[in-house]
Amino acid sequence: MKGPLLVVAPHPDDEVLGAGGTIARLSAAGEDVYVVIVTKGFPPHWDEAFIARGRAEAADAHRVLGVRETFFLDFPAAALDTVAHRDLNARMGEVFARVRPHTVLIPFVGDIHADHQLVFLSALVASRPSTAAPPRMVLAYETLSETNWNAPYLSPAFAPNVYVDVSDQLDTKVRAMECFESQIQPFPHERSAEALRALATMRGCTVGVRAAEAFVLVRQVW
Repeated sequence: MKGPLLVVAPHPDDEVLGAGGTIARLSAAGEDVYVVIVTKGFPPHWDEAFIARGRAEAADAHRVLGVRETFFLDFPAAALDTVAHRDLNARMGEVFARVRPHTVLIPFVGDIHADHQLVFLSALVASRPSTAAPPRMVLAYETLSETNWNAPYLSPAFAPNVYVDVSDQLDTKVRAMECFESQIQPFPHERSAEALRALATMRGCTVGVRAAEAFVLVRQVW
């Protein structure tokens, strides 16, 4: 895995939950890391103060992780199914054309949240080999409270086959998640520091390291 790395997040904090350690590891190694956050909340479901707070939290978290630049597409959160798919594809394609990523991390298609499913599809459209600078690697990440709540045997199962050792970056990942004060919850909630550490430990034990993040390989070109 190398940069430029582009992490596609349906909502602020998905990028940290799914790939915060990987972001921190690559940025510390000198690679350029970018994040695109696809949606934002809109009144009346979210008030303006909450929306502004979420964006500020994302900026703080990305500084902790070493993100070079963050793009906000501002499509309506929890309402991507009301947006023309071609419009989402077009905006996503603009970001890909600007970053020209070598590696792309995207949400998993089997996530329970419809926004995640639609973002997965648009990210794949932007990753097509027919584009001017197609990514060489596409990986899907898991998001606590989304990936693990799909319907067994009815939805695609998250069966990881790529692992990134984040033993040295786990504390940084947790610190970045703690920037999202509006989202992080006390244990035993899934969006807690303890749950993040538990998942990273379990994924790490699978491959013999102290902590890891797991991915499903969508495509890799050598």
